Amino acid sequence: MSGKRNGICGILEENKNKKRKWRIDMQADQINENEMKLEFDARSVNEGFARMAVAAFVAELNPTLDEISDIKTAVSEAVTNAIIHGYDSPEEKVEVSCKLCGNHAEITVKDHGHGIADVQKAMEPFFTTRPELERSGMGFAFMEAFMDEVEVHSAPGKGTTVTMKKKIGAGMGV
Repeated sequence: MSGKRNGICGILEENKNKKRKWRIDMQADQINENEMKLEFDARSVNEGFARMAVAAFVAELNPTLDEISDIKTAVSEAVTNAIIHGYDSPEEKVEVSCKLCGNHAEITVKDHGHGIADVQKAMEPFFTTRPELERSGMGFAFMEAFMDEVEVHSAPGKGTTVTMKKKIGAGMGV
């Protein structure tokens, strides 16, 4: 973990006379910050493992069953996309990381495969590059429906990174 964070966990304060600024980075146990990383072969059988591992990790935030279901569905879609569209070989790797901070979960799914030439087109409902595999083209639509934020970064030949964020307890006034 770097010494300087610009995310939701860092706190920037200013003193009263505004001459000095300082950064306060709390310890992980003080702000409920935690992180896990997984790497596994790009095999369909590993999608369930990734989905359950992330769900178990996020459980520390005490999510509702609906929130866990949303996260599991989004992770399933992102990992499946990486396996089906990212690679031609199951020996390649998929990386999944999950960061918890406060009541937020940030999940990243990354492959180093083919990449996406036109991300906007790929995110359109029903668009698929693998119709012969009977893919519905709804993966990104599901991710966007179940998560608060979805970002996709990709380049042909360089792979794809999907980052999804969800606030846990959002429907409970937290």
